[in-house]
Amino acid sequence: MTFHNLTPAIPGFYSDPTWCVGPDGVYLAHSSFEYFPGAPVFRSTDLVAWEQVGNVIDRPDQLDLATFAGASAGIYGSTLRHHDGRFWFVTTNIGEFMRGQLIFHAEDAAGPWSDPVAVEGTLGIDPDLVWTDDGDCLLTWNHFHGDGRGQVRIDPLTGARLSEIRHVWPGTGTMKAPEGPHLYHVGDWWYVLLAEGGTEKGHSVTIARASRPDAAPDEWEPHPANPILTHRSTDHPVQSVGHADLIEYEGRWWACYHGVRPQGRTPSWHLIGRETFICPVEWVDGWPVFREDLAVAHPFDTALTDDFTAAPSPRWVVPQGDLSHATPGPEGLALDPGRPLVIRVQDLEWTAEATFDVASGTGRLLVYLDDDHWYSIEAGDGRVRALGQAGPFTTIFGEAGLPAGPTVTLRLSAALPEQGPRPADAPDLISMSVVDGDAVATLATVDGRYVSTEVASGFTGRTVGVQALDGAVTVRLFRYWPGQA
Repeated sequence: MTFHNLTPAIPGFYSDPTWCVGPDGVYLAHSSFEYFPGAPVFRSTDLVAWEQVGNVIDRPDQLDLATFAGASAGIYGSTLRHHDGRFWFVTTNIGEFMRGQLIFHAEDAAGPWSDPVAVEGTLGIDPDLVWTDDGDCLLTWNHFHGDGRGQVRIDPLTGARLSEIRHVWPGTGTMKAPEGPHLYHVGDWWYVLLAEGGTEKGHSVTIARASRPDAAPDEWEPHPANPILTHRSTDHPVQSVGHADLIEYEGRWWACYHGVRPQGRTPSWHLIGRETFICPVEWVDGWPVFREDLAVAHPFDTALTDDFTAAPSPRWVVPQGDLSHATPGPEGLALDPGRPLVIRVQDLEWTAEATFDVASGTGRLLVYLDDDHWYSIEAGDGRVRALGQAGPFTTIFGEAGLPAGPTVTLRLSAALPEQGPRPADAPDLISMSVVDGDAVATLATVDGRYVSTEVASGFTGRTVGVQALDGAVTVRLFRYWPGQA
């Protein structure tokens, strides 16, 4: 069997993709849940190579992602649009969903973005913005109450509601969790695209059309062969595909959507989150057709080296916190005790190293999914320890003396297990090591499933990074690269 579209356009935990055509290329944004900075934004001119240009949420006073904290809280599914010379981003902060849907705007998608305005009374998730030919702005979202998607006419600058809330297409009625609406005006029809089936293995894309965007629920015509995209009940290496968004760019239509690459023996585990995929779209008999067979490979460079003497890469984020405890400078990154500073893991096999000065404190290098699911190697007080937590259980896997010298280099790596007659039980193996010149002392190699979404639950993926546990710690150098050392 031939499988298509195996290469993510944006690998790693970059889920719920949404995009638009701007004046100088295509811009792509994502949900980011509890991580700050939030809602990363990428740009491309050819839909093949992508570069992160910023984050919509980059100021702690812009949106509170810490007070209403928790794993998989924060920024949910969103919509990015460009209209009348301005970028618009509408989203839900699930920790304070009672405010309603939140709208940001910017002249440049790289930022700065405005503070949000809230649309009162729009309880739910996954909002969408669309403008009619008359200039009306319609907010459509997955309503927590009523049958179908909620919709209201608004002023996007102030968040004021300009009409009563109505409901549009509720979905096929055959799958759970219809959500993630996006509306498009193509030719004589208005289309509403949905995600259905849940974001797990039954994830799918469905669509319906009507003569106007505010058509009543029963006035929408579903596609006769819904879902129009899914990998459910197949052995495709990319599973849980869905949550799509469409654009027309340089005379051709395209779709972005997310999916996962599960590993290990049944029931399999996905490790690095829901990743962004892209494929062309063709219109046949008035309906979009996803052409995964025409998708191209994406040469995404995931390697990162950072000595923190300049402004850190925009890839650095903090779960349930901000960057106030991490100060770059000429000696490296000065870390006070606080939340881990991490980047998204973007490869199925990878290595990360961090060189610490721990003379006055304890620091660690960790692979992190949430506060209850992580592996780390930590150094301080004359010792190095490899340990991990899965739920309520914390285990020390190995210990060694701290190498001589002013600094210590710690290493984490993830490798896919060797394949035998049947798939390996473990999705991957994570090693925790101390690097001392040419010598590498591995303190433990452990099963990676305990840092997977299927064990931890939630919507995020693995990250890897650094943290100060006590005292004063300086990170002299951090390196991440695909593959093994």
